[in-house]
Amino acid sequence: MSEVHPENFRVGFVSFVGRPNVGKSTLTNALVGEKIVITSPQPQTTRRTIRGICHRPDGQLIVVDTPGIHRPRTLLGERLNALVQSTLGDVDVIGFCIPADEKIGPGDNFINSQLDGFGRAKKVAIVTKTDKASDAQVTAQLAAVSAMRDWDAVIPISSVTGEQISLLADELLALMPQSRALYPTEMITDESGDDRIAELIREAALEGVRDELPHSIAVTVDDKLTREDGLQEIYASIYVERDSQKGIIIGRAGSRLKRVGERARKEIEPLVGGKIFLSLRVKVAKDWQSDPKLLGRLGF
Repeated sequence: MSEVHPENFRVGFVSFVGRPNVGKSTLTNALVGEKIVITSPQPQTTRRTIRGICHRPDGQLIVVDTPGIHRPRTLLGERLNALVQSTLGDVDVIGFCIPADEKIGPGDNFINSQLDGFGRAKKVAIVTKTDKASDAQVTAQLAAVSAMRDWDAVIPISSVTGEQISLLADELLALMPQSRALYPTEMITDESGDDRIAELIREAALEGVRDELPHSIAVTVDDKLTREDGLQEIYASIYVERDSQKGIIIGRAGSRLKRVGERARKEIEPLVGGKIFLSLRVKVAKDWQSDPKLLGRLGF
């Protein structure tokens, strides 16, 4: 039986843009109500478009989390930028995220100028991380952001405390067209299970690494088995670009790789609904970020 929706039911696509680490992925998770996008202090953590579905009584928000807008240095970077451009050209609303505790800088102004190229989408300014700022800082940032352009809405929020997340969802839905639901109510993402598992492993591997290594990490799920006792076995590979990076990921006597496995397992088990055995191997795919064949093999 098809679901019955009110006459003013609204459905639409929204994507968040902003400098690295302004809280885009955390906001996506807060709206959906479950972790579907990995988060990390490392820039360019998000590498693919991930749809999260926020279900409301009066509509559905389909949140498209995209890689950040940046100046590319590799073939992977060029492909990610192309992905962002095509995505932003299709969404109904673009939410520009600017943290409450940092002054507006050249990066923010650059992204704001890029928004002019997406005339179809409505523009909303979202002042994030209000939990890290004083009331005076939030007020000043709201004034500064409001002066950047004529926004369809300007909303301060905290994804960590949940402050005004519901209001943001209401405001975004009000800007969406009327439509029937596009996804069943039990569905919160269109990411495959393997992709979500691979991302959780990558998130664990990103913790504590620095310099160029974060960009060099990719993960694939190679095989999954279920034992007679019901325990799930997951076999995955962590790819890096050089032998020296492989040593960093593995650590002394395998100590770091063990910690990566422990962290990833804690995140994956709630996702699959039970205990797992996780086997991780570290492999070198030389300069994969600039190799078209390797990019294709790794899902890019």
